[in-house]
Amino acid sequence: MKNSMNVFTLLVLVLCVSCTKPPKEPVKIWYDQPADATVADDPNGWKDDPQWLSALPLGNGSLGAMVFGDVHQERIQLSEESMWSGSVDENDNPEASKYLGEIRRLLNDGKYKEATALTNKTQICQGKGTGHGNGAEVPFGCFQTLGDLRIDFDKKLPYDNYYRELDLTDAIARVTYVQDGVTFQREVFVSQPDQVMVVRLTADKPRQLSFSCEMDRPERFKTYAEGDELIMSGALSDGKGGENLHYMARLKAITKGGTVSSGDDGLTVKDADEVTLLLAASTDYVLDYPVFKGRDYAALTSKRLQAASEKSYPDLKQAHLDEYQSYFNRVSLDITPEELTAIPTDERLATFKETKNDPHLAELLFQYGRYLMIASSRPGTLPANLQGLWANKIQTPWNGDYHTDVNVQMNYWPVEVTNLSEMHLPLFDFIEMISEPGEKTAYTQYGMNGWVVHPVANVWGYTSPGESASWGLHSGGGAWISTHVFEHYAFTGDEAFLKRLYPVLEGSVLFYLDWLVEDQETGKLVSGPAVSPENTFIAPDGSRSQISMGPTHDQQVIWQLFADYVHASQILGIEKELVGKVAKAQAKLAGSKVGSDGRLMEWAEEFPEVEPGHRHISHLFAMHPGAQINFESAPELMEAARKSLDHRIANGGGHTGWSAAWLINQYARLHDGDKAKESLNTVLAKSTSPNLFGQHPPFQMDANFGSTAGIAEMLLQSHAGYIDLLPALPSAWPTGKVEGLKARGGFIVAIDWQNGQLTQATITSLNGLPVKLKYGDQMIELEQTEKGQSYPFDSNMQLIRN
Repeated sequence: MKNSMNVFTLLVLVLCVSCTKPPKEPVKIWYDQPADATVADDPNGWKDDPQWLSALPLGNGSLGAMVFGDVHQERIQLSEESMWSGSVDENDNPEASKYLGEIRRLLNDGKYKEATALTNKTQICQGKGTGHGNGAEVPFGCFQTLGDLRIDFDKKLPYDNYYRELDLTDAIARVTYVQDGVTFQREVFVSQPDQVMVVRLTADKPRQLSFSCEMDRPERFKTYAEGDELIMSGALSDGKGGENLHYMARLKAITKGGTVSSGDDGLTVKDADEVTLLLAASTDYVLDYPVFKGRDYAALTSKRLQAASEKSYPDLKQAHLDEYQSYFNRVSLDITPEELTAIPTDERLATFKETKNDPHLAELLFQYGRYLMIASSRPGTLPANLQGLWANKIQTPWNGDYHTDVNVQMNYWPVEVTNLSEMHLPLFDFIEMISEPGEKTAYTQYGMNGWVVHPVANVWGYTSPGESASWGLHSGGGAWISTHVFEHYAFTGDEAFLKRLYPVLEGSVLFYLDWLVEDQETGKLVSGPAVSPENTFIAPDGSRSQISMGPTHDQQVIWQLFADYVHASQILGIEKELVGKVAKAQAKLAGSKVGSDGRLMEWAEEFPEVEPGHRHISHLFAMHPGAQINFESAPELMEAARKSLDHRIANGGGHTGWSAAWLINQYARLHDGDKAKESLNTVLAKSTSPNLFGQHPPFQMDANFGSTAGIAEMLLQSHAGYIDLLPALPSAWPTGKVEGLKARGGFIVAIDWQNGQLTQATITSLNGLPVKLKYGDQMIELEQTEKGQSYPFDSNMQLIRN
């Protein structure tokens, strides 16, 4: 896989000033019973497995594990970031561009039924596309399980004093229980420095550890012994009747006392005092379009296993802790000043569904999202997908792919504000990759310059439309995902990064300059044929349609992209004719409009909605995650956005996990903390599994990331040109403190509050830039700051001078 960019030059400074004391205990999820490892997963990819959703997730960005913690037979379900079936395929439709003019003419003439029919016939992909979200056996492919490590202790005796936990402060899963008078303990972690999973088994009496290990997966695998190692390997379907991706997992047991034997069916340990299991896994995938192959996975796994086996368990553990905690310990959140009640996480979640009041659960969900991001997205890995890093199926829902009409973007909303900027880097590696096939799609599909991606993408460079225009024609994904480039720069100030990604911004800009056309009546620039992601309206001719010209979402994401490109050009000192052309086009966009009922319009005309409570709120992008609509520059549009949100919820909106999570962020931007908290309550009460994994349903990781981002937005915002402290503090959190959040401009922020009022705030400057700071109606400005210097303010927003 291509190396990610060099860690930006301010890393050392960031680590010095952004690491705070570790979060208060207990920041952990824990249970007094195991997940049942004997229950088989349902082969139906669209059905959740309750026991799997009770297991504990671990990961180092490339290798994932779900630890069940069962007593008689442990199951550790394994994932690897690039375990994708499928292969590179030709899905662009060279005939599509011939019909664009006719479709636009039909739409302008109000013939939506005819336009929709022609669009669905001509503006879709060639071939099988995503397999309608079931692409495991077609070229699109599917993110899927690596398999399972099963540890059979060959005992059926009763046990007591059972306890298992995932401690978010050290990323270690632990299990302890007493059986037949012996206390057994397990520790499991996935090390990024050593690139292995480590399973440590101990007992408080000698010679008590005897078990057998095997590895398997539902299909396409073989196991065999090689010396003292157990190996599982195989190749996945290319979707064309052959094989493509090759993978391998290696397992080794290191014991104190006892014996180890190996055979093709597994490893066997007898009468040991202590055992350390080491597992390494890899595939031959490389993020390099159009080849995607070439990693020496066999040699890589062998080298990693050998190197790890030469280290002691304490050394492996310490290296893991040092690396992981350098990220996680940057941010602490405390909104539960009262004594915590010791309640297992599943019981705490069940109680919350009744009471809707548990600040510790909000703390836990916030830090859990940060934990999951560190676990599923490290520099040099693939980005987190719809399932983060964890999949227990061959066919995962929606192929576990990269949806660009909100989902993969939502995954990365929390990274900057919660001080995990490095975790953003895999997304940019991926964007650079898809921009290459995206150029081919732009030219072949539309005869246009630049690059484009539609609502779904995979690791094989799929950028074509989907199989149905109603959802698959969304062409705003390239603009939306490209806005992450300037967001990363805004928080880090890393000009080398901005220069590296500038061609990506420019390529996206070039496509939309070609894609936009003048509206016949207004002369404004509009896009189309286009959709407002997955939503349907009733057209004037009475037909139900998704296709129109100039939907608000497109206007907003293109405006933000154009603004980012112009700003990036200014920062980098790039003067060219294209920059001026983009600025003029940005000013000529039709923009957002307010309807007769006071709501922000979703389409260019006031079409009745088929589903008023639709889960997508794409026409509010400009309020969040965009910044075009805010209280400073567009208060009237903020009010219209509020009415749109209220209307959505009144009609059943926010009914999926990720949608409710987006509402947290939207209401936070509206400075309505209590409404934001209601949406957080919805996520916890209706869309959260026993192990706190989010639910669409079925399982989908974006609700976790979106909720973490939303909680951060409630406490800190910086999108409107200043740092806004406690802009959406809910009444349910009257007292608390947060340390280590990050603001645009490169500032680390700590905030204390009591009785709903700010008591103290401290900002630390990473880049030495000027800053405006706002709390309530008070605004102060520091015309200059010094790199590495902290600036404390009292409750009256007065600078506290030593």
